[in-house]
Amino acid sequence: MSDWQQVSYAVDGGVATLTLDRPERRNAYTTVMARELSEVAAVADADDAVRVLVVTGAGKDFCVGADLAGAGTFDRSAQAADAGTIDGVARDWGGIGALPFAALRKPVIAAVRGAAVGIGATMTLPMDIRIASDTARFGFVFTRRGIVPEAASSWFLPRVVGISQAMEWVATGRVFGAEEALRGRLVSRVVPDGELLDTAYGIAHEIADHTSGVSVATSRQLLWSMLSAPSPWDAHRAESRALVELGSGPDAAEGVASFLEKRPAEFRAPLDGVGLGWPAPPDDLA
Repeated sequence: MSDWQQVSYAVDGGVATLTLDRPERRNAYTTVMARELSEVAAVADADDAVRVLVVTGAGKDFCVGADLAGAGTFDRSAQAADAGTIDGVARDWGGIGALPFAALRKPVIAAVRGAAVGIGATMTLPMDIRIASDTARFGFVFTRRGIVPEAASSWFLPRVVGISQAMEWVATGRVFGAEEALRGRLVSRVVPDGELLDTAYGIAHEIADHTSGVSVATSRQLLWSMLSAPSPWDAHRAESRALVELGSGPDAAEGVASFLEKRPAEFRAPLDGVGLGWPAPPDDLA
């Protein structure tokens, strides 16, 4: 962990904080940052002391997008050796950094201030809750750079905000403010800049202090995986299995006992073995 160069990570009271930490470059995204985000996500997932992950940016911005290095910034033809391949082509570095958030079993809260543009916007989409400072500005600017959305955002964005809103933002590539992000359901709330982290941590501690980790982890996977389910019967099947598995576990017993005894619950079940297999990577990336 001491080798991380472009992110920082800390854990306090069940809540982990991952900070994009290149304030001198407005937290511009690099291949180094992509790999470090993936590593931090794995560390947070494996640590039972972590119940919630908060992601934010150092300084005045969340992330201004890719660190542009000239006309060849987005030329993937020579990058397969570094990124690996999928279907015979170089993997998208945005997906390498963002998809690990989808695989996490803990809820992820994005606390966004200043610019969240390009990958700075799309990396937040696999996160569960997005809170914006009133200074936040978002932009899915890819069409203005001659490329297409990345970080699996063509899957996530329409599911988060709906296809019509997603197409408006992607097709125009314009940058928009926090209030438009709230109206479009990209964020769940907008708060004064000075209240951003307190708001994020307030939600995080409400989760960490009062809920079962195995319940939250399983519920997270249920909700995300059912976005593409063909029918409610798929949800019924998955929920039935999950209820059988969790209902016989120690946290379910503690939840009932604490209610009957009118005391705070003390949930302690580990996350070992918890998971519905979502998101399942393709065979060539498994």
